Amino acid sequence: MRIRTPSYGPHVSRLLALLALAPLLALVAGTGLLSATAARAADNGTWSVFPTPAAGAATTDRAYFFHQGEAGTTLSDSVTILNSSEKELTFQVFATDAVNTPSGGAFALLPVESPPEDVGAWITLAPQAAHPVTVPPKGRADIPFTVKVPADATPGDHVGGIVALGTAVEGVQQEGKVQVGVKRSVGARLYFRVPGPVTPGVSVEDVRVTRAAPLLPWVEKARATVSYTLVNRGNLVVEPTVAVSARGLFGRELLNRPARELKLSLLPGQRIELTEPWPDAPQSDRVSVTVTAGATAHPDLRSQSGTRFTAVPWPAVGALLLAAGAALALRVLRRRHGRVEDQPEPAPHLTPAP
Repeated sequence: MRIRTPSYGPHVSRLLALLALAPLLALVAGTGLLSATAARAADNGTWSVFPTPAAGAATTDRAYFFHQGEAGTTLSDSVTILNSSEKELTFQVFATDAVNTPSGGAFALLPVESPPEDVGAWITLAPQAAHPVTVPPKGRADIPFTVKVPADATPGDHVGGIVALGTAVEGVQQEGKVQVGVKRSVGARLYFRVPGPVTPGVSVEDVRVTRAAPLLPWVEKARATVSYTLVNRGNLVVEPTVAVSARGLFGRELLNRPARELKLSLLPGQRIELTEPWPDAPQSDRVSVTVTAGATAHPDLRSQSGTRFTAVPWPAVGALLLAAGAALALRVLRRRHGRVEDQPEPAPHLTPAP
């Protein structure tokens, strides 16, 4: 069996980062930048990663790292890895950037094989992290680090994290003809704001509708799915809200879902794909669908996009056309058969006697 850390394309790598950081993601769902003090440290039940507590304190009141600094400045902090198990654990510790998963928009940290390009690249861990870090049973390791803000750093929010990747292979998965070792990781989020002009921005784009028409229209319900893309075109983390509405012919209201929070943090520059189920979609109508996006902390921020479609019960129409075609064919056959029966019998041919 060959054990290695897999290398995937960017989208798959992000998804694997999401899966590996499942305990962190369960924590961050529904938790925004301003409500982080109510959260717990990132923990997978075996080890946790969090900002180092103040000297003499057993626990920390910080769930994540929050820092602010001008371009060109350097700040210091420390991260703690707590081993809750009964055995010694060894970790590869690294800093990286945060992303939203393309489908669903969950918070994730890039895996170790993806070099950071933003705040993750600004972080320098203490020399001890240059090698695997071993933490004794029920023990902890505190790792200092510095954040050096580049002189050309853009204003706004920069989001990343510090990850403790277990070096032990905890499972095996098949990748083509190769068996690949699976490792777990836990990461603590780091938010860094560079002062300067800041602009929140959220845009809704690419609205589309897919339908599933029933075989028996108006006896069974039609189903539809509204898909759309949210893009953060600003330089601040936003917590998006979305409202979905639909109208039929003559402005008749078919769907009205008021704005609601999506329980996710959309990071600057990120694009995510979301869906909205519509279990009782119209079966015969000309429909206009509108998706309106906003942000919880920015009531004036609003973006709107939509699409149109014609709802036709195609299975029923196809069945009717098939039945009509069969009836027409039967009628033609009957008429042809009737013409054959109406033709007179030919007169007998008499041969004269010799």
